[in-house]
Amino acid sequence: LSGEIPPGIGYLTSLTELNLWGNNISGEIPTEISFLTDLVELHLGNNQLSGEIPTEIGSLSNLINFNLWNNNISGGIPPEMGNLINLVELDLGENQLSGEIPTEIGNLINLRYLYLDDNQLIGVIPSEIGNLLNLQQLELWDNQLSGEIPIELWNLVNLERLDLDKNNLTGHIHPNIGNLINLNILFLWDNQFSGEIPPEIGNLS
Repeated sequence: LSGEIPPGIGYLTSLTELNLWGNNISGEIPTEISFLTDLVELHLGNNQLSGEIPTEIGSLSNLINFNLWNNNISGGIPPEMGNLINLVELDLGENQLSGEIPTEIGNLINLRYLYLDDNQLIGVIPSEIGNLLNLQQLELWDNQLSGEIPIELWNLVNLERLDLDKNNLTGHIHPNIGNLINLNILFLWDNQFSGEIPPEIGNLS
């Protein structure tokens, strides 16, 4: 498939799943997609979409899976995405997103998979990410994030994968890293951390 997503998509109000993954679709995400309030699955990944994520996407409160991986989406992550409280998986990786991670991300308490990797995000990792106690995979690698890892992140005891490499993160690795007893994969390379590796990392067995 090629071309753009037509605004008429908004008339399909009974849709519960829209999967356009892996085509050559271009243009912007039409705001009319917000009329599809019964959507549970929205897969637009691996296309050539551009423009910004429409703020109206926040009205899709039934979404469980939202995938925009590997497009050319720019602009910021709209705070309205914090309304998508049923999300289990959010994949915005490999785009051109900029600005800071909105604190409203902490509203998504059902998230298990959060992928914001390979963008141009700046600022600190918001402490509100510590609200996502069901999170199993967190990938923020290859951005321009700075500051210290918030101590709240070390409360995410269900994390299996934590990937923060290729950023500008500073400070030391907190001993509370030992809380992440389910962690299988930890990538922290290519940052500006200081200090010693805490012995509590030995808890990650």
